[in-house]
Amino acid sequence: MNNLVLNNTIRFIALLFLQVLIFNHMNIFGNVNPMVYITWVFLFPFRKKRSLLLILSFLLGISIDFFSDSGGINAFAITFIAYFRLPILMAILRRPDLDYGQFNLRTISTNKAFLFIATLTLIHHFIVFGLEYFSFSAILSIISNTILTSIFTILICTLGIVLFTKKK
Repeated sequence: MNNLVLNNTIRFIALLFLQVLIFNHMNIFGNVNPMVYITWVFLFPFRKKRSLLLILSFLLGISIDFFSDSGGINAFAITFIAYFRLPILMAILRRPDLDYGQFNLRTISTNKAFLFIATLTLIHHFIVFGLEYFSFSAILSIISNTILTSIFTILICTLGIVLFTKKK
């Protein structure tokens, strides 16, 4: 087993347990629970096959759903952002010829990395809360929960990426 596979396996398990054991029980302002498990999608290597990313993202999401009793909402949302991760990154970087095999989130500018993380986080959270409430009459609750939860998730994810990943 090479170092990359081992690192991704440890990251997968660690984020699953952190989310289930700590962040799902953290209630900031009464109802804001940061969803840090999506960091796994940000850090998954681009040189790996997209199908592997989608399958593993679904497994991570369904594991979170199993422990949170949320009926597949997290599985759909994380698989959705995993599918659109590369097109969003290409739109943010505006370079279709980027060598994604050697890409590392820490090698791009801080502003672009933050925009990438924020965009995927907002999309993920909007899907989660949209499916959770599943009503147009709750659109204000969906938007407010999306924004508040995204703020804390982005802060924690960014801090975790800066502290626990190597800059190449």
